[in-house]
Amino acid sequence: MIRTYQHFLQLTLSTAVILLSGFAIMTFSGCDTASKKLNDLQQAVWQNPEDPQAYIRLGNEYARQRQYEKAVDSYEKALALNPQSGITVYPALGAAYFNQKQYTRALDYFEKSLEFSPDDSLRFYDIGNAYLQLEKCNLAIEAYLQAIANSTAFEEAHYNLAICYIRTGQKAKAEEIYAWLQDKNNYLAVSLESHLENAK
Repeated sequence: MIRTYQHFLQLTLSTAVILLSGFAIMTFSGCDTASKKLNDLQQAVWQNPEDPQAYIRLGNEYARQRQYEKAVDSYEKALALNPQSGITVYPALGAAYFNQKQYTRALDYFEKSLEFSPDDSLRFYDIGNAYLQLEKCNLAIEAYLQAIANSTAFEEAHYNLAICYIRTGQKAKAEEIYAWLQDKNNYLAVSLESHLENAK
């Protein structure tokens, strides 16, 4: 009996070591892949310091790795090299600042991006999100309405609009959106339902 138990412990420990080793290899290889990609993009910038697209790609990778300050630096360098890259860079800068909870700065860049694409539903949605985080629900409502006007099926914009309606005491309008979402996106409808119940 003791021998069987010891054998079981040895097998269990061996299995645990194998699993941990596999996890460590996967984790470190994932880090190596991200690190290699970042290194390759940095090399591309060093080899082509006048190429704004190289800085944009580097900024995007920094943002993917949540290194937002470095992403901002790369995006600003791209913009300095080519002001027309603002069509890509302004929304990326807005997102980087938003992810750093610098909502006012994010808002500035989202609004600047409208110079290149004045009917961009995603930018109006981003503007609404920044205003929502700044607790300026009336301005967020205007932005979400514009996003929806440009893309009527934009479910997330409808959802956030309903949240703003709840926060500004316009529960009936939020309930209309809830009814609409029930047919479109059950996940958002269920989430909105809990907000409506809490508003009672």
